[in-house]
Parts: sequence; structure tokens; C-alpha cells
Amino acid sequence: MNTSIEIPIDQLRVGMFIQLDLNWMQHPFPLGSFRIASQEQIDTVRSLGLPTVRYLPARSDPEFHRSSTEPVRSDDRTQAGTEEAQHNVRDEAAEQLKLQLLAQHAALSACDQQFLAATRTCLRVGSVADKQPLDARAQSEALVGRCVDGLLVNGDSVIRLLSEGVGERNALHPVNVMVLSLLLGKAQGAGPGDLRAIGLVALLHDIGKSRMPPHQWVRTKDMALGDLLGYQKHVGYSIDIGRRMELPAAVLDGIAQHHEMVDGSGFPMGLRGEAIGNAGRIVGLVNYYDRLCNPVHGVEALTPHEALSVIFAKCKTQFDSQVLGVFIRMMGVYPPGSVVQLVNDRYAIVVSVNSSRPLRPRVIVHDPAIPKEQALILDLETVPELGIRRSLKPTQLPREALDYLSPRKRICYFFERAVDAQGMKATP
Repeated sequence: MNTSIEIPIDQLRVGMFIQLDLNWMQHPFPLGSFRIASQEQIDTVRSLGLPTVRYLPARSDPEFHRSSTEPVRSDDRTQAGTEEAQHNVRDEAAEQLKLQLLAQHAALSACDQQFLAATRTCLRVGSVADKQPLDARAQSEALVGRCVDGLLVNGDSVIRLLSEGVGERNALHPVNVMVLSLLLGKAQGAGPGDLRAIGLVALLHDIGKSRMPPHQWVRTKDMALGDLLGYQKHVGYSIDIGRRMELPAAVLDGIAQHHEMVDGSGFPMGLRGEAIGNAGRIVGLVNYYDRLCNPVHGVEALTPHEALSVIFAKCKTQFDSQVLGVFIRMMGVYPPGSVVQLVNDRYAIVVSVNSSRPLRPRVIVHDPAIPKEQALILDLETVPELGIRRSLKPTQLPREALDYLSPRKRICYFFERAVDAQGMKATP
């Protein structure tokens, strides 16, 4: 049971799980309820000017698992501080939160704008590739080069979920595949030259679809045989356009192989194992993942967590085991866009994952007491007791949590520097 007991402020001890009866802007903590981990936290709570707080024995350390009916000792000593000190603490906390919200929104906006610019470049490339292939190559290389340079400068990068509806719709897939393929290549340890080749393969892998009718662009379960054969021709068209763009041989090979599978079940050549180059393996896996998350019919979409689970459970023989292992570690068990339930039963959406710490993503937590516009990103690495219990489909969320978290209908990613994506640095 989560019964709470009201106790005097001077009885606070490390290990107690407490709940503050204050709103979001009146205290400096990421959540209003938490387990006290340090004397510093006790001092901060006392500075808020509360004569009493509520603590939850069942969620506290074992030595505090007292009955809710057991009398609480009190010597009537409180440490409220002066009213001026209380105002100072609250003003400082409010200012800190405002600055964090501004930084949070600025970071997301920067990622959104970079992704938008990339999709617009991708559309321009597609529109001129047949008639002005060398111009298309120059634009493609410039875009990929900027992304590679950004990744290499960043050092440790965070995979960031973007805003709903960002980017030009017809270019979301190739840019999404480019971003994740570059991140995967970097996670493998690829150098600048190899990353540029991987990025070009990813950006241009479907360029040949510009020669095809739109209804053949995406393979569907009920596709007629004629349309399926037409769909498969996009690989050959892409290679032909790539040759006219005078792309390097390694890039052309990657484009040719992005539908090959290591078990030989792919097309157009049915290549196996080592016959498929690294760029083809990377882009093939990322392309498959993105199609699971963002199918042509949205009702068939899998959550990012489900997509990874399906690939690992049902399709792992089709992909290179080393590449798949790195991809899963990079994306984390709960990739950005996953809807989850925390161990305290709160609902949350994963918004970013640091590839070096994939098991502790950053989330936005549904909290009815906090307006959704003021919701801060919570770094689960800093709050060990708030682990993830399970992944959910958006349809499993209560209506209030669904409206608050607004799970994306299309999953789009970009990367940002890890030190700029810490969100709210909480202490447990």
C-alpha cells in the first residue's frame, strides 16, 4: 500500500520516500515525490518552508517500513526559515525551470530545423537527379558531409525524437534512414570517408523510385505480382541514376545491396553473407526498421520497441548479427518514440537515448499536476528508482495520458550533442 504519513520536517532522513504538496514551480526537484538520497536534498526540502511533509513507508528503505498507524515522534522543532529565504528559494527554482524549458525547446527546435532542411534538400535532389545528375550529387554530398561533420564534432551523440509533422513528407524516409545509418556507422567505429559513403547510400537508396508510379513505391502485403515486380525495379533504377551521378563504386554497391539479406532471401541478386558490403548491411537493416515504424498504412505501424523486438525475434537471420547487435545497443531497449510505463505506474514517452547509456533513456512523464507545455525531460539515469516496467502501445494509454504525451504517428529522428540533451538532471 502507498499510504502516506505526515511528519515534521526535522524528521526527514536519507532513505525516506516523500511527497511534496507543492506545484511544479514551487520546488527545484524534477518530480514532487522521490526517495531522499542525500543530506543536501534534506536541506533543500527544509528550505522550502514546509512545517511537515508526507512520507510513504512502503516505498522507503526497509528501516522506514513502519505502519501508517504507528505514532510519529515529534519534538515540535521545525526549520521553516525566514519568509524572505523561502521566496528566494522558490524564485530561484522557478527561474531554473524556465531556463531549462527554454534550453529544452531550443534543442528540439534546432533538431527539427536541421531535419526539415535535410528533407528539403532530399526533395531537390530527387527532382533534378535524372536531368542534372552532377548537381544532384553535389547537393547530396554537401548534405551528408554536414551531417557527418556534426556527428564527429559532437563526440557522444543522443538520438532525438522529433516533433510531430516535422519535415517534407515525401522525404521523411530517406532522411530518417540516413540519420540512423550514420549513427550506426559511427557506433561501429567507421571513419569519415566510410561514413560519407554510408550516408550517400542511405540518402539515395530509393532515388530510382522517381521513375516509377507512386503506387509501386512501397511494398505491401497484398501487392499484385505485377506491382511487386515493378517495385523491385527501383533498385536497378537507383543504380542507373547513381551511375549518371558518377557516384563512387562503394556507394553504388551499397545502393545495389540495400535489399539483400545475409540468408540469401533478399533481392535483386540473392546475395549471402560476406558478399554483402557493410554499407548495404547497415542501410538494409535501418531501412527495414523505419518501414516497420512508418508503414504506408499508419494503422500497421509498430512502436519503436515493437519494431526492434520483431526484428530480433523473427528476422535476425536475415541481418548481419554484428550490425544488428550494434543497432540494438545504439537504439536502446526502448528507442525514442516508445511509450512506456515506469515502475511507479506513471506513463511516459521516450524522447532521447544516449547510445553510450542505452538502458537509461530520457523521457517525458505524464503528470496531471504539470501543464504539458511545462513538462521537463527527465533523465532516468539520474533517477534509478524510476526504471521502465514495460512498453505499451499508444492505444493502451488512458485518454488523459494519450493527450498529454501525444505519441508520434510518424517516428522521425535526428542527433544532437549529448551534453546539450541532459534535460532535467535529477537526483534520486
